[in-house]
Amino acid sequence: MSPLLFIARVLTGRFSAEDVENTGRAHLIGGLAFTWLAGIGRYWDSPRASTLQHLGLGSVAYVLVLSAFLWLLLMPLRPERWSYVKILTFVCAVAPPALLYAIPVERFMSLNAARSVNVWFLAIVATWRVILYVIFLFRYAGFRYLRLFVGALLPLVIIVFGLTALNLERAVFDIMAGVSPTEGTSADTAYSVLFALSLFSYLASPIVFLLYLIAIYNARQAKPRPLEHQGPP
Repeated sequence: MSPLLFIARVLTGRFSAEDVENTGRAHLIGGLAFTWLAGIGRYWDSPRASTLQHLGLGSVAYVLVLSAFLWLLLMPLRPERWSYVKILTFVCAVAPPALLYAIPVERFMSLNAARSVNVWFLAIVATWRVILYVIFLFRYAGFRYLRLFVGALLPLVIIVFGLTALNLERAVFDIMAGVSPTEGTSADTAYSVLFALSLFSYLASPIVFLLYLIAIYNARQAKPRPLEHQGPP
């Protein structure tokens, strides 16, 4: 399967565990290329972006770190298949929707309308990626029931909780959605949703972590999994 066909199957949710398992260097390079282009597109017209952001290297570094985070965090749940390179290949394959951020909506809309559209772009891309991530856990990792629930929710809770603890959640939202932090905008309603998500993550984190420990215990009590896919190739 060609890299472009693989990315298309991933983005439409039609990929299988075998599709992911049969990916190689070309698929990873293709995904990294889209990640790089999405990174450039996100900041190409931003005067506040750094040189690394303009070059798209920040997005490439992000997918490397995120994939390592997922690989380490969910490994104790004993997935049926689990390889850092395969996770990285999948994460890169969901990069193309972020090209929406490159559309210069502020050039042909009012400032407030452009900010609202960017917020909607952010919501669409984030929801799309979370759905694909859940499908990935179900089909590739073989997670069901509690492991699927914890594997899907725990990384999101940790990321949002960590940003909230560092007081970075609004700054990240500003950057991702193209919203100026210095002015009141029509995106203030979206900020209230962001605050609600941060509060939910803060309150839910102890419960989700407890469920994570229970899921680890259940996985260890279950029949041992084959080990050939448990480490990085």
